[in-house]
Amino acid sequence: MSKEMEFFSFLLEQYAQHKHTTADLVLRNWDSLGITDYIFNMYELYHSESIDNAFADIDKLTNLHQANCNK
Repeated sequence: MSKEMEFFSFLLEQYAQHKHTTADLVLRNWDSLGITDYIFNMYELYHSESIDNAFADIDKLTNLHQANCNK
């Protein structure tokens, strides 16, 4: 498993815990919004900063895409 995939798995699990849900539901949501690959590709930034910053960025990204889907 690549270091990027290991970190993505870690991030997914931690984000799910942060949101009081499951990783499966988080991943389904990200997939439905089309942001999973973007989050995966943010490895360089996300792994080098506070995980809370990554969570805040993901929250913004999720909210933006959900708002665009509701238009």
